Amino acid sequence: MRAADWRAALRRHRVAAGVEHAVVLRQLDRCRAVVDIGANRGQFALAVRHVFPDARIDSFEPLPGPAATFRRVFAGNALVVLHPYAIADHAGTTRMHVSARDDSSSLLPIGAEQERIFPGTAEAAVTHIEMRRLEDVLQRADIAAPALLKLDVQGYELQALRGCETLLDAFAWVYCECSFVELYAGQALADEVIAWLRERGLRLIGVYNMANDHDGRAVQADFLFGRQKQERDSSLRSE
Repeated sequence: MRAADWRAALRRHRVAAGVEHAVVLRQLDRCRAVVDIGANRGQFALAVRHVFPDARIDSFEPLPGPAATFRRVFAGNALVVLHPYAIADHAGTTRMHVSARDDSSSLLPIGAEQERIFPGTAEAAVTHIEMRRLEDVLQRADIAAPALLKLDVQGYELQALRGCETLLDAFAWVYCECSFVELYAGQALADEVIAWLRERGLRLIGVYNMANDHDGRAVQADFLFGRQKQERDSSLRSE
């Protein structure tokens, strides 16, 4: 995907590519598959398509409005598949707290700190969405190595990761937005996510796109985790 395609997505569908993520993606070895959890309108998928034009992208977005826009952006692209589910540690139906800015919506209640630090993101509605475990939707054969797992799920990171656990060893990298302060009620904070992934062989290798509050306090960032190179090489040899 060329920069012209980014401009077309913005002009035709009002979807801006997540260009801040392209810098991170370029640091990875060749990437053949991306699982994009919390896809919204396709901002991250646009960045992936630019950096890795031949990678398969399986995106997950449970809100119908953003999902409809995503489908329009990637209409006719056979390498991009949208699944209309949230990923969680069990399957079922649950409440989604819809933010006035829908990319801040969460399966957890939106907290006062979220609205204070990011004005305009308070709860505007509640809807019901479908949850699945990753293994309910994808098989290991669908995830060609080396693969990237990306999560941007507004405080629901640890529950979503648990929903990916049976397939976690299929990924060379995990790229996950995490918070240092509680923005959503009951969310796991960055140190908990880091510890959970480290126990499963993924160490923190970079922190990007730091957001700070008005007092300069670190609020959230994008965290990149990776496996040791020999583990990645072993995974590639098994293909």
